[in-house]
Amino acid sequence: MTTISKEQGNRSLAFDRKRLEGFIKRVTSINSNEFNEKIYRSIEARDEYKAEHITSLLIKTALENVDEVNTQWTFDAAKIYLQSLYNNASVNRSYDKELKYGDFYGLLKTLAGKGIYSPNILEKYSREEIIELSNLIEPDRDLLFDYIGLHTLATRYLATDHEKNTYELPQERWLVIAMHLMQDEPTSQRSHLVAESYWALSNLYMTVATPTLANAGLAHGQLSSCFIDTVEDSLMGIYNSNTDVARLSKDGGGIGVYMGKVRSRGSSIKGFKGASSGCIPWIKQLNNTAVSVDQLGRRKGAIAVYLDVWHADILSFLDLKLNNGDERQRAHDIFTGVCLPDLFMEQVERRGDWYLFDPHEVKNVMGYALEDFYDEKKGQGSFREKYEECVQHNSLSKTKIPAIKIMARIMKSQLETGTPFMFYRDEVNRKNPNKHVGMIYSSNLCTEIMQNMSPTIQYDETVDGDTIITYKKAGDFVVCNLSSINLGKAVPEDVLERLIPIQVRMLDNVIDLNTIDVKQATITNKKYRAIGLGTFGWHHLLALKKIKWESQDAVNFADELYERISFLSIKASVELAKEKGSYSKFTGSDWQTGDYFKQRGYIEGEKKDDWKQLMKEVGENGLRNGYLMAVAPNSSTSVIAGSTASIDPIFKPFYHEEKKDYKLPVVAPNLDHNTYDIYRRSAYIVDQRWSILQNAARQRHIDQSISFNFYVPNHIKAQVMLDLHLQAWDSGLKTTYYVRSTASDIEECEWCES
Repeated sequence: MTTISKEQGNRSLAFDRKRLEGFIKRVTSINSNEFNEKIYRSIEARDEYKAEHITSLLIKTALENVDEVNTQWTFDAAKIYLQSLYNNASVNRSYDKELKYGDFYGLLKTLAGKGIYSPNILEKYSREEIIELSNLIEPDRDLLFDYIGLHTLATRYLATDHEKNTYELPQERWLVIAMHLMQDEPTSQRSHLVAESYWALSNLYMTVATPTLANAGLAHGQLSSCFIDTVEDSLMGIYNSNTDVARLSKDGGGIGVYMGKVRSRGSSIKGFKGASSGCIPWIKQLNNTAVSVDQLGRRKGAIAVYLDVWHADILSFLDLKLNNGDERQRAHDIFTGVCLPDLFMEQVERRGDWYLFDPHEVKNVMGYALEDFYDEKKGQGSFREKYEECVQHNSLSKTKIPAIKIMARIMKSQLETGTPFMFYRDEVNRKNPNKHVGMIYSSNLCTEIMQNMSPTIQYDETVDGDTIITYKKAGDFVVCNLSSINLGKAVPEDVLERLIPIQVRMLDNVIDLNTIDVKQATITNKKYRAIGLGTFGWHHLLALKKIKWESQDAVNFADELYERISFLSIKASVELAKEKGSYSKFTGSDWQTGDYFKQRGYIEGEKKDDWKQLMKEVGENGLRNGYLMAVAPNSSTSVIAGSTASIDPIFKPFYHEEKKDYKLPVVAPNLDHNTYDIYRRSAYIVDQRWSILQNAARQRHIDQSISFNFYVPNHIKAQVMLDLHLQAWDSGLKTTYYVRSTASDIEECEWCES
């Protein structure tokens, strides 16, 4: 007879089939004798079986039953896993596991005492308030998770003690986030705002960014996702930037770095010609920083470096991540992005020549920085005028190369490494609502953030006794504060009008509550009060509405939906401005002048009356946030919420993800006979031209940008790949993210052969 050992072997009892059967019936919807018998056989094959291993056995066996038809098994696996979490939390917190959730106030006291939670919540809220707010917890909302979503949340984001013992449970994580983000709101409305935030999070209508998800309420860590720095062309500027990148990386931030101001290889240093080694050695240092300063031991740092396509080091830059060639000229652990003006793309189209320059020499000879200009209109503007001046200047060094040759190098690198990302700088700056006070040179790690940038300048250093005081003029050091709407849940349940105001407030509060190690980032954060409200679950929503990806209906729906989200986001920020004031640079912005609305055709469209009224409200009352919307990749948070990532098509309706001990089934959300036809075409088979059309439609309504991947087979024809880039640029997209290429072994790719 098999015995079950419990309490680390200190207690044992005979295996009881009926007791286990009762547990399965009570906890899950499983009604399968075959399942039960398989579990019994596995346990009874041994003389002794550990009680804690029964949970793993039940989960693993349930997941083995998941397929396109039997998707419910993943929710049953989640229910079994939940019981394990409830049990472990009850043991560690000393309450009856049948209650599922224990004393919330006691949890706060315990983890604050262990140095896990910050004491702020206990200091800002009274004991009575906390007890009252704990009544918001709805344990049944734990049943919204599928297995992979719950497992991701539990293993990465729920607060534990230092020995990784379970303390916090899913609904408590949502409530802690809500209370943390609302802690400084007026006490008269704070409880209501906490309740609204908890409602939004616990129903999975939205998710916060992963740093907020992981760190809100904790004693360490910051809340923002990404940062962007502009490197000054000086030794001190380069090393200061590297230090700032390291400080942010250790706290889990992803970094974008613009290197376009740094002089090229062969440039002069203090008048000595040919002395500079260019950008590449400094980029290799950033690569070493990414590897060395890992994010609290969880993963390597993540850094994207951007360079202008006219920079004299661009060809070496494009080879940085290739798998062949001189390893001394490679940096495999950073990501690359190239900044492209309209004029370059025009030259690619007409097979014209392109010229490369050293930015240091341009500044010395011409008296201006070429990167400080952009074309104010498509086909004309100050950038092409300044570029042509540089081309015609006889004493300025330059290299002539066919534009198509550079583009071919870009595409070769993309098919081999997925990068460089594409940043269409003229379109970005034309649509920058805060162009009156700055310039956007590049984007972030995920290509969705577009905000004013400038380098931080160290200008003096004095000695006061044995203290050295350094003085810096803070540049615009960009911060991304992100959260995302779960389209697959929020739209069908028609909650956008209730959801977006609380979501914008949560994001705005992140700005004031954040603890960023780099001070110029804190200054910029409060100067523009920039947020990035985004979305995920687009393919999920299309499936629920039975709209085919490759259709004009999908394009029209994207246009209509994102216009609505944009309207509600701007409206929410206006209401916040009435309550708390506008961001400091509002006067003179496109928001204030109304150019933002005119430029996007809102005041001539079908809903012109609504937009005119909103434009009037913005002009009269201001706007709380200088930047409002950005669509991020949302890979892990969309998994937690049980939906599809960002605006991407799914890989397959059903597949297995290889884990160490077993295969984890991944099922498209709400997969059934109604949705299968929308899901069935692989991301690598879907005609990317339709994806561009969808993104062009939604880009009009997003003041920043979109993390937009191309999915192509690795045998794609060069001309077809080029046509995709030209279409993306010509359609008014601001950026494209990865080129994800793979062998097409599922079915024939028709569009990419044409």
